[in-house]
Order: sequence, then C-alpha cells, then structure tokens
Amino acid sequence: MPEPIICVTGPTGCGKTALGVALAERFHGEVVSADSMQIYRGMAIGSAAPTPGEMRGVPHHMIAVADPAESWSVARYVDAAAPIVDDILARGKRPLLVGGTGLWMEALLRQHGFAPGKSGGQTRRALEDELRRDGIAPLLRELRAVDPDAAARIHPADEKRVLRALEVYRETGTTITAHNAATRSLPPRYRAVWLGLRYRDRDEMKAALDRRVDRMMEAGLLEEVRVLAARVPRDATALQAIGYKELLPVLDGEKTLADGVAEVKLRTRQYAKRQLTWFRRNRDIYWLERWEGRDFSEIVRVSTDYCLGNGVC
Repeated sequence: MPEPIICVTGPTGCGKTALGVALAERFHGEVVSADSMQIYRGMAIGSAAPTPGEMRGVPHHMIAVADPAESWSVARYVDAAAPIVDDILARGKRPLLVGGTGLWMEALLRQHGFAPGKSGGQTRRALEDELRRDGIAPLLRELRAVDPDAAARIHPADEKRVLRALEVYRETGTTITAHNAATRSLPPRYRAVWLGLRYRDRDEMKAALDRRVDRMMEAGLLEEVRVLAARVPRDATALQAIGYKELLPVLDGEKTLADGVAEVKLRTRQYAKRQLTWFRRNRDIYWLERWEGRDFSEIVRVSTDYCLGNGVC
C-alpha cells in the first residue's frame, strides 16, 4: 500500500488550513483540498479558500478548479482528485487531504467507484418528472418496497437521496444499500492518518465563527455574492453555499444587511455542529483541541508527533 496520506479535518473555521500547511512543510507535502465550495472559482472569500500568503509556498490542489455554474458530485471530485494524489505520491511527496467535506474525503480514500447514475441522466430525469407530477409519496412507496433499509435510513423530506436510491435500483437491479455494503467490505485505496481539529468549548467556537463571518464581510463577501449572482443561475449549487444564499435577499432588497449577516452566522454555526456530528462516526480521527490561550505551535507539535508515531516520515 502507498505511503499514508495525512488527513486534516474538522468543522469550519477551526484552523485546518494552517495546520495542513504546517504539516506539509514538515513532511515535504502538498495539499489537496477537500472542500465542496473551494472548488469553485470566484468564491475565495465565502469559502475561506487559502490565500497565497496562507499557503506559504506549499502547493495546493483542487481549489478554484470549477465554474460556479457547474454542479460537482462526490464521484466527480474523486475522479479529479485521485490522479493528483497519485501524482504527488509518484513524485515522492506527501499528500495532505485538508477540508471539512467528510463524504468527499472518505470517498477519495476508498475510491472503489460509484453506483451508476448521474444528475441529468435519463433515469434521473424520469424520476424528477415523476416527482414533479405525483409528489414524493409514490417514490417513497417504491423505495420501501425495493430497499426498505434505505427507506428507513433516508429522511422522507430528503428528495435528492430518495431519487438517488431509486436511480441505482432502476439502473442496476441492485439496491444502493447492497452497493454501499459491498463497497465498505473492500480495503481502502489509500492508507490514512487522520487528524481532527476542533474547539474544546462550544461557546468559544461560536464566537470564533461569528468573528470569521465579520472578517469575510470586511473582505468584501457581499460584493463577491453580487458578482457571482450576476454570472450564474440562482439555483446553481454555488449560490446555495452558506454566506451566499443568505445574502442574496439583501441584494434583492428583501432583507437588511444586518439580518443577512446574522443569518450567515447562524447557518455557519449550525453547519459546524453538523460537521462535528458527521466526523464523530470516524473513530480513526485523532482529535486536537483548541482553546483560548493555547499556542497553535503546540497543536502543530502534537500532530507532528502523532504522524511520526503512525508511519509518516
């Protein structure tokens, strides 16, 4: 198996970029972003994409590689990122997968392929037509009949996942539950050393996230949203990102700037909470905690020692 990949993850705004760069400097590495919004061009402020100064000369990949009018799936991300990881390894460098989109990170490490079907395909279009015509109820009944495990697992209001599960079954005759179980039984494509960064105190995390939103606004987030909204359709995935969706009504005159910023802060805090819930499933993550007064260099030292103790050299 290839040399281990260092994975740096955690909720938004916890310092993943800085830790990833520090470890890349120590282990002669290059960073591969695993952030579902940093892939889009023209969203540097709202996605908190690292600046050249923050990169400190460390090569970064999978940032600003997509047009914001496009919609990227996890499969498309893996198809684009995996050759980059392989190239980094082939050159004797250390890949560092850095980001908070857990599904993308785990899929890249597994890289076992994905069940057939894609957004815009014939089966998906047929399902979307049925949804518009008859609503979600008949589709839920079909899913309960063919894949009761998926039906129990997927929230009835999560139309996207309901359609995806039925799409897999209609195209393959195999349930998405069976496909996922078979995938989990295979060994991973890459070996990973997982590091997680989080705040020890939830109130401190909330305050840090609020300050982060304030800095984004000072850096010109509202104007970034204005430029993006003039270029892409309002239903584009990029404009559904936190910080963009909440400020569109401000541009339309339907909401005050203060209310828009307050909603961005709320949604950011809620997103961080959801990320923590997601990563709690991964028992391989070695968590590093931040708190007021803790020197970040200590976090770098502890994470370096952990990597060294787990075969990274």
